[in-house]
Amino acid sequence: MTEASPSAPLGLGSEEFVIHPPRHRVDRRFILWRTLNTFFWALGVLGVLVTLYVLFENIRTWLLPITLIIGAVYLVNLAVMPTWRYLVHRWETSDEAVYVLQGWLTREWRIIPISRIQRIDTERGPLQQMLGLATVKVVTASSEGGITIEGLDVEVAEKTVRHLNEITQATPGDAT
Repeated sequence: MTEASPSAPLGLGSEEFVIHPPRHRVDRRFILWRTLNTFFWALGVLGVLVTLYVLFENIRTWLLPITLIIGAVYLVNLAVMPTWRYLVHRWETSDEAVYVLQGWLTREWRIIPISRIQRIDTERGPLQQMLGLATVKVVTASSEGGITIEGLDVEVAEKTVRHLNEITQATPGDAT
């Protein structure tokens, strides 16, 4: 048995289907969005821990080291994670599949054939709305089979959803 090279046809619906790394980078505002998101989580978690430290004298001896460790983890997350994820994350849609490369400590490369798509969702939380960003979620019937593309410009996300919707409507099959 021979292994397929990265450019070898896979036959997922057509003979022209070829695996390749995703080409598009997420929007640069992704860095600010991830930084703010992490900052607000850190503020909430550390706020609770500091409040507990102030209110309950008997837990201070073991709560202080925990708070300092969690604070250090959030500091690293704030300083490194948003930019690192921006540099790693890639995405692409074609007439045959949706490709995503993501992660920061562990990298995950996912490919979903168009024929497997059941639903396409767009999500915009408060920070994303403020920054003009959106998240596109591609859902399949598999419990492991979804793709999330975070940090897209709103217009790019809308075009992507329209493109995927047109292709999935034209693709035969029941996505199961």
